[in-house]
Amino acid sequence: MTGTAARSSDLTLEEREASPIDVRLVELGKTYGDVVAVERVDLEIHRGEFFTLLGPSGSGKTTTLRLIAGFEEPDRGRVELGGRDVTGVPPYDREVNTVFQDYALFPHMTVAQNIEYGLRVRKLDKDERGRRRDEALEMVQLAGYGSRKPGELSGGQRQRVALARAIVNHPRVLLLDEPLGALDLKLRERMQTELKRIQDAVGITFLYVTHDQDEALTMSDRIAVFNNGRIEQVGTPVDVYERPLTPFVSGFVGISNVLVRDGRRFTIRAEKVRLLREGEGRDRLVVEGGVIRHVAYAGPVTRYEVELEGGGELQAVRQNVETSSVEELAQRGQAVEVGWLPEHAVTVGGDTEREGAE
Repeated sequence: MTGTAARSSDLTLEEREASPIDVRLVELGKTYGDVVAVERVDLEIHRGEFFTLLGPSGSGKTTTLRLIAGFEEPDRGRVELGGRDVTGVPPYDREVNTVFQDYALFPHMTVAQNIEYGLRVRKLDKDERGRRRDEALEMVQLAGYGSRKPGELSGGQRQRVALARAIVNHPRVLLLDEPLGALDLKLRERMQTELKRIQDAVGITFLYVTHDQDEALTMSDRIAVFNNGRIEQVGTPVDVYERPLTPFVSGFVGISNVLVRDGRRFTIRAEKVRLLREGEGRDRLVVEGGVIRHVAYAGPVTRYEVELEGGGELQAVRQNVETSSVEELAQRGQAVEVGWLPEHAVTVGGDTEREGAE
């Protein structure tokens, strides 16, 4: 299939940010009675990006997607697609297609008929429909499945059919509303890889909605973190994870610790906190004493919750590389010292430059 942009994986961040804007939201707002679902959202999504709206239930991410799709009308602001103001344009007249969590396939139609449905509505001739259908089936690795009914397919296969039906129309932007939410963990992980592969191949801008931080970090070029109808941070997965701007982002994306020392509030990722053995070097480390209050063995890692003598609690994660660290290191109630490098303490809720813990 001929994509509308270069392969996403072939673009540097600078090249992607220099590309045309496929989606622009300006002061976008939506209320339902007294509930503010989306409040003054400004956002630009570049052509060929895999862009994710991430946040908990009720944070405004799905409402924002529906406003872009045209399923809802904003109370204020505007939606632009490819530089065109589409705020008052109906869904069928926008250059977008949507993939839902429940697939929304026609059960009485074959896979081929489901994929061709939008092309029939657009009155494309039979040969063109067949060519695009076969390309889409091959793209999602379902060549030869055209004669089957959705009920004869697995959940992952049905999701691929829904994806093929969406990309066959060559939309400017593909909207994906928690499309993997109904799948089991193993299949969801495989489909994350598949979705990114397909997006790289077709070059279409993907706008993905999820509450799953791992999905967002794994697949996205950039992420917008939503909370209470607002965007708290936009950045690459590395930016959002390593340099969170607010306590909400640091707590929602990954396991984090927020501490206050000498009037400064900062966050440290759990995997960057060390439980120190007696005699272990302390050079350059910020060290505090504490007591282990909880130990959780999780296979590859062991998680510790430590109550600090200086106030507050933090979580530390230790990899079980050779032996189980729960056996060799520390138990609940044991006094320990923890340490972290100053550059791993990131100020939140104010100055966002990395500084050492005071």
